[in-house]
Amino acid sequence: MTTDGNRKAITLNTSFLSFLILLVAFTASAFADGSYHIIKKIPIPGQGGWDYLIVDEAARRLYVSHATQVEVLDVDSGIIVGKIPDTLGVHGIAIAPESGRGFVSDGQISTVTIFDLKTLSSIGKEPTGKKPDAIIYDPATSQVFAFNGGSDSATVISAADGKVAGTVDLGGGPEFAVADGNGYVFNNLEDKSQVVKINARKLAVEQRWPLAPCESPSSMAMDRPNRRLFIGCRNKLMAVVDADSGKVITTVPIGEHVDATAFDSDFRLIFNSNGEGTITVVHEDAPDKYSVVETVKTVPRARTIALDPKTHQLFLPTVENGQFEILVVGK
Repeated sequence: MTTDGNRKAITLNTSFLSFLILLVAFTASAFADGSYHIIKKIPIPGQGGWDYLIVDEAARRLYVSHATQVEVLDVDSGIIVGKIPDTLGVHGIAIAPESGRGFVSDGQISTVTIFDLKTLSSIGKEPTGKKPDAIIYDPATSQVFAFNGGSDSATVISAADGKVAGTVDLGGGPEFAVADGNGYVFNNLEDKSQVVKINARKLAVEQRWPLAPCESPSSMAMDRPNRRLFIGCRNKLMAVVDADSGKVITTVPIGEHVDATAFDSDFRLIFNSNGEGTITVVHEDAPDKYSVVETVKTVPRARTIALDPKTHQLFLPTVENGQFEILVVGK
């Protein structure tokens, strides 16, 4: 039997739950509706080029490729806390938290540098195909995939022992990739305007999908629960692709010379960093519906991007007046 007191308690709890839901919705709406801008610039000593960067959310570190070394920053303070040297022609960094190791693609010497996540000291190097570029970690198989731009292949390394597990022939020039967490890795083939679906356990390409009207796909992010790939293309489009069927669901306009894409799952926002000096911000209205909500002005050549899921801030490397720096973009 429900008493009047119980009814009041139920009503109160329901009202409080409704209030919390509205509060969360309001907060998300307020965050999404505000304008992104450059909050600060973090200068980093030294000359040379750059490519990818990655946030280790748990350790609160930002790893930045910088010519012949990796700069390691505290994400929250922006202070340089260490370096990983002797990574000639570094392109990307992958983090394998379970094994306590990080992996760096050394493009000029066709190796992957393996380092200790705690001490940042080098553990060793493993040979790859020619000119390894993008590199990612697949948590489902505990393997690292280094994509070799000079040999149209991927070198696969076991994160646990740091040994090469095999090579995947891609049949085209690879660009960026993502792992879906279920044992599959997706990679752009820039010269073919295709995306390939790799079985990470069998180390084989299972599907090969055309991306028209997308041309020269160069970047990728993923909404894993909704099985959507977000692929930045050099003909100023972002393609939304069904990760199971390979169907191009829709495209949205973005800026010129996109080179990286990030997805903020909390606010359903996709960020495309464009070398022209902009970030195109796209909102996922629904898994099959997308709209451009903002174009953020950055700095020319700020073409790669990393997202901190905790603070929702974005990090982009570039050079201004000869000074290498990291742009911090947020609300």
